[in-house]
Amino acid sequence: MSTISIEEFRQEVRSWIDETLPSDLRVGNRKDLPKKSLSKWLKALIERGWGAPDWPVEYGGGGLDRQQAAVLKSELKRVRAPFVKSFGITMLGPTLLEFGTEEQKREFLPPIARNEVKWCQGYSEPGAGSDLASLQTRAVRDGDEYIVTGQKIWTTGADVADWIFCLVRTDPDASKHEGISFLLFPMKQPGVEVSPLKLIDGSADFSQVFFDGVRAQAKHLIGPVNGGWTIAKRLLQHERSTDGGSEGGITNAPKETLVDVVKREVGVENGVLADAAMRQRLAEQEIEQRALRLTMRRAAEQARAGQTARDIGSLGKYRWANMVKEEQDIAMLAFGTRGLGWDGSGVESGQLDRTKAWLTTRADSIWGGTNEVQLNVIAKRVLQLPE
Repeated sequence: MSTISIEEFRQEVRSWIDETLPSDLRVGNRKDLPKKSLSKWLKALIERGWGAPDWPVEYGGGGLDRQQAAVLKSELKRVRAPFVKSFGITMLGPTLLEFGTEEQKREFLPPIARNEVKWCQGYSEPGAGSDLASLQTRAVRDGDEYIVTGQKIWTTGADVADWIFCLVRTDPDASKHEGISFLLFPMKQPGVEVSPLKLIDGSADFSQVFFDGVRAQAKHLIGPVNGGWTIAKRLLQHERSTDGGSEGGITNAPKETLVDVVKREVGVENGVLADAAMRQRLAEQEIEQRALRLTMRRAAEQARAGQTARDIGSLGKYRWANMVKEEQDIAMLAFGTRGLGWDGSGVESGQLDRTKAWLTTRADSIWGGTNEVQLNVIAKRVLQLPE
């Protein structure tokens, strides 16, 4: 850990960003960033270990403590710089750091930190969504391998993924929570069939995935056989905490803020937003965002001190899902009659993107655990209310 003060570290980060971030990435609302500059920037970020800033250096991370990592994130957000965000970074990596063997960590973490491998998540099945523990995808031991047969659905990025972290049933006779294992295996092999699903917004980021005699190495089982449910829940906590603490920023374009959109569309008079009702909604949204950010920060500190349940991430996921819906509702209201459009000569440039963004947020209260599931988790494990 560095001996410099946190403010000295902030100045170091700020100077590095100023020197390194290409000028054509210093924009607020472009959809398609120049690939050459983006690649150069992400390479510099990763080489410094800041693709996974709080991971240990020996696994490709930056070795930052949590306070330093928070400063880095804040400074990247300040200039709306792209940063690395993937399933490997936000979900699998932290899970491997906690449950993986040393051999597994050294095999999988450095490529994740370098953003070299695309991962997808094999959790939900046609008959096991909110009731995830009812999953039926089987894995049968065969020497040094497992043979996997079954189906997953709503698998984000499965069509481009190199590997999958997958929940499989290894003991069909055990109770549904106790017969599950957590297994890693490559997607590009015989027996894997991926079928993209077209969504209401026209995208096909999700897929159905079929496994027919797929092979996974036994050494890539994470944790004990039939002990995958505990690991699965922990990974979901990472996912939900990431959503709950999310302030935007992925490896594509930095987004303009909601305030930017509303000011441009509604207009400003004497430095004040012209519409009083819209000012009120923006103020309420900002209060919600700040309250959630502080809650998640406090929860992280309490968790490190062993003072509260880790499932506080469910609170973050629930509030975040509602907030992003409200954000898109406000944006649509600001755009007025130009807010919705699908096809035809009357659709303006960019109007389809606005429509897709609004439609996409309708699903945010479903994936990663529905709002109803999150409320149950909050009641039982955070508030510890009697059943």
